[in-house]
Amino acid sequence: MKSSLETVSNLERKLNIEVPASEVQEAIQNALQGIQKHVQLKGFRKGKAPLSAVRAAYGEKLKQDVIQDIIQTKYGEALKEHSLDPISYPTIEFDPLEEDKAFSFTAEFEVRPEVTIKKIEGLPVKTEKLELGDKMVNDTLEDIRKGRAETAPVFEDRAAEKGDVAVIDFKGFIDGAPLENGSAEGHELDLGSNTFIPGFEDGVIGMRPGSNHTIRVSFPADYHVADLAGKPVEFQVTLKELRKKSLPELNDEFAKGLGPYENLEALKTAIREDFEKRESKRVKEDLKNRLMKVLVDNNPVAVPKTLLADQKKALIEDFEKRMQQQGMPPDQFNDYKSKWDNDFEQTASYMIQSSFLIDKIANEQNLRATNADVEAKLQEYAQQSGIELSRLAEFYGEQERRARLVYQVTEEKVLDYLISKAKLEEVPREQLETEREAQP
Repeated sequence: MKSSLETVSNLERKLNIEVPASEVQEAIQNALQGIQKHVQLKGFRKGKAPLSAVRAAYGEKLKQDVIQDIIQTKYGEALKEHSLDPISYPTIEFDPLEEDKAFSFTAEFEVRPEVTIKKIEGLPVKTEKLELGDKMVNDTLEDIRKGRAETAPVFEDRAAEKGDVAVIDFKGFIDGAPLENGSAEGHELDLGSNTFIPGFEDGVIGMRPGSNHTIRVSFPADYHVADLAGKPVEFQVTLKELRKKSLPELNDEFAKGLGPYENLEALKTAIREDFEKRESKRVKEDLKNRLMKVLVDNNPVAVPKTLLADQKKALIEDFEKRMQQQGMPPDQFNDYKSKWDNDFEQTASYMIQSSFLIDKIANEQNLRATNADVEAKLQEYAQQSGIELSRLAEFYGEQERRARLVYQVTEEKVLDYLISKAKLEEVPREQLETEREAQP
């Protein structure tokens, strides 16, 4: 076998392979004998037909088997000869197979990019300054109180006010036709909650029990159902009853009714600790995302076109699924996909580059996940989810799931290492949000 290597581009390679006629003849003979063992031709017992008869009956299959066998074998040998590490399936082109001639074919593919770590220490990264104030605790307590509020009829003769619970029947119409899923009976509407179309609650305020009213509003321009976005809608509303919410008193008894809390202060402490845990996790996840972008910017890696296309496709399909669940029609998503095509491609590129960098750093710094690391992660999952450790171990015993978990733990170890080496700047959350919105 003769083989030569061409560099098509930075990551694209092309192997030119020629198999001598003697090896082609040997491959044909082996294929003939292989077919002979398993076929039964008319007039012959199974496996006893002469090779000439087998050749006549299975000539086309013979060629296909020989071509497939030669390409598979010689392609692998050529990769070893030239010390190549393909990262994509090859595109194969070959000449017609002729028994008395050499067989030539080419294989074009992409190779794994060379990853060079230029800078990982002192990477400048902004992170959110976590601020835990009493307002968060008080707001949470108020939400809990509202969730446990009781309602009682309003007996005085008066109109609906903000803060009331209005029990209403309503029917919606667009252009005179009934609005799909736009009617209800005995619906309890918390006036001031802003849970309905803007303007609807304002139309109910001022109504008296037993009265009817037509409320004309429009769906928001950015409404999640595109067919309704910006359209005027008319609701025929009957106010059946007014109810007034009564919030429970915020005291030690209230706290004891929510769980194993000795008093109100114990409840506040639990809320603060839970909030700190959740917010710390959110801030760290945001920090990791920012850090990975800075890492890629400082250590760019060539991105294989095949991987980029696959990753971009996966991102788009995942986003499309989520948008469909929110009611976005296909034609609107196609417009969105076209508008943000560059963003999808850029995100896919960052994801691929970051995976190469994580792999490289994990090797250089000996940060690959060990069995002990994986077992610790499974125990963490068991504590968080309440699922038995044995069931989680069985679930992640499947090879592909185990591999994903190992990569996840490795990634976490690398990111923790990078954070320890980074130059962090704590800034208010508002500043990060402003900077994010200002990005092109």
